[in-house]
Amino acid sequence: MDSLELLAHPIRLRIVHAMGGGRQMTTAQLSARIPEASKATVYRHIDLLVGGGILEVAEERKVRGAVQRHYRLRQDRAVIGPDVVRSLTPEDHRQAFATAMTALLAEFNAYLDRDPDPVADQVGYRQHALWLSPAELDDLIADLRAAIVPRLANRPTPERTQHLLSPIHFPVEGPPR
Repeated sequence: MDSLELLAHPIRLRIVHAMGGGRQMTTAQLSARIPEASKATVYRHIDLLVGGGILEVAEERKVRGAVQRHYRLRQDRAVIGPDVVRSLTPEDHRQAFATAMTALLAEFNAYLDRDPDPVADQVGYRQHALWLSPAELDDLIADLRAAIVPRLANRPTPERTQHLLSPIHFPVEGPPR
């Protein structure tokens, strides 16, 4: 299975989200993060991600006679490269977008199920329709990358809360003729 196939499933995508920031987690911890999926389902998806090289075993510990594995994300493998993106059909893009939206909706529902405070948590889901030339779009994407990429290396600490940020952009109409 290639990276696209591995990441094109909402549960596997949520596992990858959970593992961000250099975290090491057990299957039990990941199952708690995705309570709507059975433990067997989470185990199966972890096995697929390990088999595909996206997750790796960081540590093994004996716990009450059983081996407990701590997994970590191989960030370099959890990406879909530009060559793959160029090869996708419109139907492939539809499926990938639907998967991303399904994972996003599941994460938001899990947030709402935890006794949330959207105001204090600064929850946002705004959409803005922008008029941009190709050069302006390139500049906007570069600005977003400059703001986001350095923070991808942030490690979990007691004062940090993991946030899911999903920049989505696409033209909603073509340029005037």
